[in-house]
Amino acid sequence: MIEILSTSELARARVTGALVADILQALRKRSIAGTNLLEIDRWAREMIIGAGAQSCYVDYAPSFGRGPFGHYICTAVNDAVLHGLPHDYALADGDLLTLDLAVLKGGIAADAAISFVVGPSGRAEDAVMIATTERALAAGIAVARPGARTGDISYAIGAVLSAAGYPINTEFGGHGIGSTMHQEPHITNNGRPGRGYALRPGLLLALEPWVMADTAELVTDPDGWTLRSVTGSRTAHSEHTIAITDSGAEILTLPTSATQ
Repeated sequence: MIEILSTSELARARVTGALVADILQALRKRSIAGTNLLEIDRWAREMIIGAGAQSCYVDYAPSFGRGPFGHYICTAVNDAVLHGLPHDYALADGDLLTLDLAVLKGGIAADAAISFVVGPSGRAEDAVMIATTERALAAGIAVARPGARTGDISYAIGAVLSAAGYPINTEFGGHGIGSTMHQEPHITNNGRPGRGYALRPGLLLALEPWVMADTAELVTDPDGWTLRSVTGSRTAHSEHTIAITDSGAEILTLPTSATQ
């Protein structure tokens, strides 16, 4: 299913997007050495419910997972990159943490992810990898406009990741979003320009470049959800929900000034 949002629905999408961004920034500030992943999940639950919103994850049960997910946020640490199931783990100084959050409010969902290093003991290569996913995300957003194709986005993202030397997995990537979290079209993190679905005003997309330092191969944890690099290498993941407008792309998951 591909949804094209009305003007009133897009207004609601902006509210949801800001909520997702603000929750992520609040959790980032609270995620210090010693913080337990289950605490982060609890804080996310409190903020989502307190805002009158719903989690897109708690009852999420796709074919590739061992559902339902049962938690309010994905917490991926170090070699984990996608669908990180919160568990009893206390963050350590230098851990690379990815928080991925999808929320439904006013009937419209928004999805975003951030990666960052916990504490002051970060590795230079981690900062480079995180920055590369952010640049790839910006490149994908820059070409998202009416008449462009999903392949144009995929190509722009992949060009940045490839130039930086990272292998690219195309099994999981960006997606349409609207009244539900995951919709068509699927947007891989590498592709051919000029191919795929033609973008239209009112279309919402969640773009999410992610990489693993030295492999494109994933392995699934025994929890049935958490995806890790098969080599144990570090990972990074950046994501925004955008709306296609008459003039280009509008990023919906930017934090408000109060949380920046």
